[in-house]
Amino acid sequence: MTDTTLNPILDPRGWQERRKIPLAPRVSMGTLKKGPVLLFDNTKLGFCNYMQVYRRIKENFAKEGITHIVDYRETVRGKTNQDLIDFAARLKNEFKPVAAILALSDMGTSPATAIMTIAMEEIGVPSLCITAPPGTDLVKAAAFYRAGHLCICPIDMYQGSTEEEIAQKVDDQMQRIYEALTLPSDQIEKRAALEFGLDADPPDQSGLLDTRDKIEWGKLDFSEPAAGIEEVMDLFNEMHLSDGLPIIPPTAKRLDKMMTYCPFNLESPLAHGIGPSGKDITVKDIAICAVMAGCKPQAMPILVTAFKAMANKKYNFLQSVTTSHPGGNLVLVSGPIAQEIGLYGRAGCIGPGFPANMTIGRAVNLVLINTCRSVPGHADLACISSQAEITYCFAEEPDLTPWQTINAERYDEQTTTVYVLKAEPPHDIIDFLSMTAGDLLDGIVDSCTTLGSNNSFMPGPLIVVVTRDHAWLLARDGWDKNKIREHIHIYAFHQVPMVRNRGLVPVRPPHFANLHPMPVTREPSDVEIVVAGGRGGHSSVILPWALHSEAIVEPMVLPNDQVAKSIEEFKTGK
Repeated sequence: MTDTTLNPILDPRGWQERRKIPLAPRVSMGTLKKGPVLLFDNTKLGFCNYMQVYRRIKENFAKEGITHIVDYRETVRGKTNQDLIDFAARLKNEFKPVAAILALSDMGTSPATAIMTIAMEEIGVPSLCITAPPGTDLVKAAAFYRAGHLCICPIDMYQGSTEEEIAQKVDDQMQRIYEALTLPSDQIEKRAALEFGLDADPPDQSGLLDTRDKIEWGKLDFSEPAAGIEEVMDLFNEMHLSDGLPIIPPTAKRLDKMMTYCPFNLESPLAHGIGPSGKDITVKDIAICAVMAGCKPQAMPILVTAFKAMANKKYNFLQSVTTSHPGGNLVLVSGPIAQEIGLYGRAGCIGPGFPANMTIGRAVNLVLINTCRSVPGHADLACISSQAEITYCFAEEPDLTPWQTINAERYDEQTTTVYVLKAEPPHDIIDFLSMTAGDLLDGIVDSCTTLGSNNSFMPGPLIVVVTRDHAWLLARDGWDKNKIREHIHIYAFHQVPMVRNRGLVPVRPPHFANLHPMPVTREPSDVEIVVAGGRGGHSSVILPWALHSEAIVEPMVLPNDQVAKSIEEFKTGK
């Protein structure tokens, strides 16, 4: 147990359960020959030449007399933890496999596929998870935190790999594939062991971070203001408990102060089993990261509401925290409490200089790093990432817009709402010369998609952020929000030959199958119109991740579910 008198710093990881599941008993080669062996395809084998993985495994199996195979294909995208556990049970009950191989964990489906593999093990089916870069490390992370061990098989391939190259990679791994399904109990543990570089020492149950052997407190000059702050930041960066920017060390006293506008129970979970860690995100986790990010206590009701919104099943939070997409979790606040606590929506609002915007957005992403352990470079797939994964937050200013704000459209002017969207950073729309709404809209529509954007292949929500000057021009010519939405929905599209066989495997509504051209929104309501920023000709469009992920709008409510009219209603009296 950590000595609390010497160690007042809170561990932002929170308590990690760190289960070590019993692996299912392995079977003999004779049992494999009797079968059936389940080959589960999470639909990722439909990419490029990846189906060669299972073709080659089956060819090698046939040489050993293993021919009773069940092929099953279904996406794991958009499923919750419980959905995946239930899915594994359904496959066992339906096919009664003697063993299972699950593929492919190469990108954003990696955690979900790992969770299914773990679930299969726990219900007695010896299982193997096939991985490919960069998903291999993410599967190791998910298995490390959630199961303690798991049999995986990495196939080193990429989108340009030929069938012959993949076949050779599979051949090189066949012995390990057989071992994963057949090794006796005294040997399978070595096969299932995981090498993972984070959190070798689990968090202490006290909730404190033991720094006594890591920081030489006795050598610090406590006459210096903020003595030890550099050492604490170095330690947090070394342990991957921060985003690389300076932090405020979280202490019990600072946590208590952060709760002065948070009447919600510290231990209340707001999202369940998210990220590699599989840990629930609690109010306490959010508050600790809010301290680290530099938030004022008045930010807590916004943050609680944002996480309630992201926990909505339609947001696909489980996959969004580790996706290869460079987007962040946009937090857009509309209503009187936004202005009351200093959130900003005027000139430069999505950039530096506005503490409430910067710190609230940063706190969201610190929770993903610390609680979920979605650590860039270790357990996060973001290929390049972006500044949106550091902070992404602004507000609507009701006096700027000629139309209703989001909260007024969805509820009323007195209700404050938090809108969340997994999305790219803003893309600039420059227009200083258009004299009519029609000319201005041509530029806006053209900016609403590119062949490199997710919405070319997955239609979904987007946000057009227009400056006051552009909003006035549109309103002057008789364009309201609904008319703009209709126009963008009709004219933001790609010619079908331009999106065929490039980008990624499309995920579209069934009725889009024979459309030509191909829209980037499903319906006009996918288009959100927001007026923000300063005077001038630079509007923006914010394009979505959109992979089974919707924009969610959540009202700010008190613990009794009554809508809060003022931030003071959240005050706890601490």
